[in-house]
Amino acid sequence: MSQDTHVVSPLAGTVIPITEVPDKVFASKTMGDGFGIVPTDGVLVAPAAGTVTMVATTAHAFGMRTETGVEILVHMGIDTVELKGAPFALTISKGDTLQAGQPVGTMDLAAIEAAGKSTTTIVVFTNLKKRGGTLTMTFGKVDQGEPVATVGPAVPKRESVAAATSSTASADPARNGLKGDELLAYDIIKGVGGPDNVKNVIHCITRVRFYLNDFSRADDAAVSHLDGVIDVARAGGQYQVVIGAAVNDVYDAIVKQLGINETAVIAAEPAERPSTAWGWVKYGFSSLIGVITGSMIPVVGVLAASGILKGILALLTQFGVVQSGTDTYQIIDAMSSSMFFFLPIIIGFTAAKRLGSDPIIVAIIGGVLVFPSLITMAGRSGDDIIAHIGNTVFNAEFFGIPISLPSGNAYAYSIFPIIVGAWLAAKIEPWLKSWIPAVVRSIFAPLLEIFIVSTLLLVVFGPIIMLISGSIASAINWVLALSYPIAGAVIGGLYQVLVIFGLHWAVIPIIAAQIADPGYSPLNAIVSVTMIAQGGGALALWIKAKNPRIKQLAGPATISAFCGVTEPAMYGLNLKYGRVFVTASIGGAVGGLITGLLNVNMWGFTGAFVGFPSFVNPAGIDGSFTGFWIASFVTLITSFALTYFFGFKESDFDTERVVKKVRLGRREPVAK
Repeated sequence: MSQDTHVVSPLAGTVIPITEVPDKVFASKTMGDGFGIVPTDGVLVAPAAGTVTMVATTAHAFGMRTETGVEILVHMGIDTVELKGAPFALTISKGDTLQAGQPVGTMDLAAIEAAGKSTTTIVVFTNLKKRGGTLTMTFGKVDQGEPVATVGPAVPKRESVAAATSSTASADPARNGLKGDELLAYDIIKGVGGPDNVKNVIHCITRVRFYLNDFSRADDAAVSHLDGVIDVARAGGQYQVVIGAAVNDVYDAIVKQLGINETAVIAAEPAERPSTAWGWVKYGFSSLIGVITGSMIPVVGVLAASGILKGILALLTQFGVVQSGTDTYQIIDAMSSSMFFFLPIIIGFTAAKRLGSDPIIVAIIGGVLVFPSLITMAGRSGDDIIAHIGNTVFNAEFFGIPISLPSGNAYAYSIFPIIVGAWLAAKIEPWLKSWIPAVVRSIFAPLLEIFIVSTLLLVVFGPIIMLISGSIASAINWVLALSYPIAGAVIGGLYQVLVIFGLHWAVIPIIAAQIADPGYSPLNAIVSVTMIAQGGGALALWIKAKNPRIKQLAGPATISAFCGVTEPAMYGLNLKYGRVFVTASIGGAVGGLITGLLNVNMWGFTGAFVGFPSFVNPAGIDGSFTGFWIASFVTLITSFALTYFFGFKESDFDTERVVKKVRLGRREPVAK
């Protein structure tokens, strides 16, 4: 492009340098250069001529692209995403063509200020670094629609794409000065289609998980070959970049560059909705897995730590270091059990952040589900029972309405009721904020929200969810009881396939519920040997392979798998070379069979070798502990031997295989 782009002020007020806006992400120019406006009027106009590319679901921001290729983000107020759209009214939609100065909506300045938020509006040129060109701005008081900035023509590209790959600093000036995690984050963002293609991003213990607007814009080959990336995967509605142990640092760098945090959120249009019944089933299942993933990822490490602590306490008791019932025992037991007892409060907080409701309010609703008086009511029997209808026991009433509270404090052991509560809160909050006056909103909105959502959970949704989840748990227990060895062989052979698709997150809540009540999980014992099996495959590569790059990857991947994290082994090695994943999975099937034959149970959450304390029965060491070691070593030997002799040959490392994964009925290449 060779012409200038003229930008007008979208609001009447005072234009200030972007470095002076009261938000560190915008002020640091992480999202790009631009300017701020302290508005005196809430009528909003388009800052330039172009096409609308994004409208935030909460109406607090929109993006556009001019005919000259300049990408502009208009963000109204600071922290205003928390207001759930109440003060904003936009009249534009994605795809609309605008003229500079054309009215696009309004913002209620008084309501924003009453909510304790800043009305300062930011205009950012998000692709200025990548595009090149000059930027001149005028500061001071302006009228709505008055010219305030000019973006000069883009800098012509002087190198081909091939040359740019080999000389990135000169071809992409934005990379200059970046190094380490910041450089890797920049290249990953570029590889997934750029910042405007990212709706949201989360991470687990090995992967950065992107929610993208358009998956076709992501370049699997470019991302997977970056130094520091193990592999990529498309699963569960996410674009997953497998990093390994450094995932936290890379994620922080990505979030910083995207500007996605508690104070600045780039919102995007929701994904295209399906048009068929089967499409809705797939969409709903993918969304459910996404919610479970986002809710459970932040607490998996704590669940694992709690399980290990339970095992250590059992060992200390077994060897007489700590006496059962003493103060020391009770204190350590509280440390290890609090995570499970208060699970609805913790998951309520994380689920609310994932679904867009208020985390504190939903955590309080989680507290309602485990409140001592409700637990007492749930334990009623005999004449205290209100009524029986079929097999359903109604043991409490609410304003004369009989309700069924699950016995045994079951709400404390299930994540699904509070996830539904977080979803209900996300729907109810905007409605409450839209009609409750701002001066009393901070008191009455939470009051009504807690009352309404808690009532719906206790009276309607909770009993239904517990009936469904109880049926699923009963079915799993029935299969295990019918033939634990056969179930162990099948689950042991196939469980890591679920990990590939991200579907294992649907199993984790069931395991957590089993560990909470009845206190142990045979299902998790099977899962444990599948981790060792993948580690055995990686170990064979580590010992036999001559390729130094493979040895460098295999060592850490083996250790990681033996510590219960299989993604580096699977994505970095086993799925990519020869038949390693198959031979390792056969080892998992054999280990699952032995686990079933020896009737191994597991009292903690952490598996693999590092989780050995999880196999200690709190009542005293029994056959599960010895069975764990036998099954684990049989698994390791089987997986190692099959992989060493039949899993690969050295020539496999010369050309990496293309691994296909099925995501909601469509086959896509994910590793090259």
